Amino acid sequence: MGRNYRITVIKGDGIGPEIIDEAIKVLDAVSSVKGFELTYIDALMGGIAYDVTGEPLPRETIEKAKSSDAVLFGAIGGEQWDTLPRQLRPETGLLNLRKELGVYANLRPVKVFDELVEASTLKEDVIRGVDLLVVRELIGGLYFGEPKGKEGNRAFNTMVYSESEIRRVAHVAFQTAMKRNKKVCSVDKANVLDVSQLWREVVTDVAKEYPEVSLSHMYVDNAAMQLIRDPKQFDVILTGNIFGDILSDEASMLSGSIGLLPSASIGDKFGLYEPIHGSAPDIAGQGIANPIATIASASMMLKYALGEVEASECIDWAIREALKDGYRTKDISQYGAKEICSTSEFGSIIANYVGKCRK
Repeated sequence: MGRNYRITVIKGDGIGPEIIDEAIKVLDAVSSVKGFELTYIDALMGGIAYDVTGEPLPRETIEKAKSSDAVLFGAIGGEQWDTLPRQLRPETGLLNLRKELGVYANLRPVKVFDELVEASTLKEDVIRGVDLLVVRELIGGLYFGEPKGKEGNRAFNTMVYSESEIRRVAHVAFQTAMKRNKKVCSVDKANVLDVSQLWREVVTDVAKEYPEVSLSHMYVDNAAMQLIRDPKQFDVILTGNIFGDILSDEASMLSGSIGLLPSASIGDKFGLYEPIHGSAPDIAGQGIANPIATIASASMMLKYALGEVEASECIDWAIREALKDGYRTKDISQYGAKEICSTSEFGSIIANYVGKCRK
C-alpha cells in the first residue's frame, strides 16, 4: 500500500493563498517523483475565518488539524481586522492554534544562499556561509502568561515559564544540535529576570545529557548585537517566546529577504509549518510575493512530520538550482537576476526542477 498523508491547508489572508498554492504545486511534483500521495484538507483561520464564521479560529479548523498528519499554513492579518477586540483578531487565532496543537518548539533556520549574498545589508565576509537555527519556545512565556489585561490607563502581561516547559524545548535544541555542529547558545536575560534565571538553570541541567554538545549562554541584548557582528559564531540558538520572535526576525535579514525563510512548529503529536513572514496585504493579488519561504516550509513538513527526507532534500535542491540559474522574484530581483518571475512562475520553475531531482 502506498504512502498517503493528510495535510490540513490553511491559506489565510493577504498573500497567504498565493504562496500556499505554489507550495502545493511543488509538493505535488515531489510526491509524484518520490511515490507518495498527499491529500489536502482546506481549513479557515485568521481574518477570512472571522469574516465567514465570526471567529478567527473555528472549532472545525482545530479538529481538521488534529486529524491530519501535518498543517501547512500561509499567513494571516490585515488592516481591516486591526480594530477588532483582541480575542477576535487574526493573530489570536494563530496563537490559539499553536496552543491547541501543543507545538512548543519553533524551528527557524537561517541560511544565506551564495547567490544572494549581495541581498544582505551586511558585508559579504560577515554573512557568507551563515547557517544557523533559532529554536524558539512557542506556547509559553510573555504571550501566554497570566494574569494579563488592560485596566484604565494601566496594562500588564506576565512572563511565566515552568521547568517542564523549558526542559522539553531544550531537548529539541540539543537533539537538533547533535545533527548539526553540536553547539547551543541559550539566550536569556538572567541578570534581570527571575524567569531567565530558571531558564538558565534548567538548560544547564539538560545539557548534561548531551556531553558532545557545547553550551554557551548569552544575554538577549548581546545576542542581538552578535547576530549582526558575527552571525557565523552561532549554530543553534535556544530561547524563549518573545526573545525568539524578535531575534529570528532580525536573523532573517541576514539572508536579505524575509521572504526566503521557513519555519516548523513541532510538538509531541502535531506539526505546523509556515513562512516566518506576514500576510503582506500591500502586495496581495499582485503576483509578486516570494514563495520560497512557504515552499521551504513545505520541505520542512516533509522532513519533520512525514519522514520523507529525500523529498525534502529534492525541494531544497530545486530552490538552490532555481536561484543559481538566476530566477528571482521582485523582492530579490536586483541580485543576479537573469529572469524576474511572478509568484506563480517561480513556483512552477521550482516544481520543474524537482522533476529533475536525482537525490
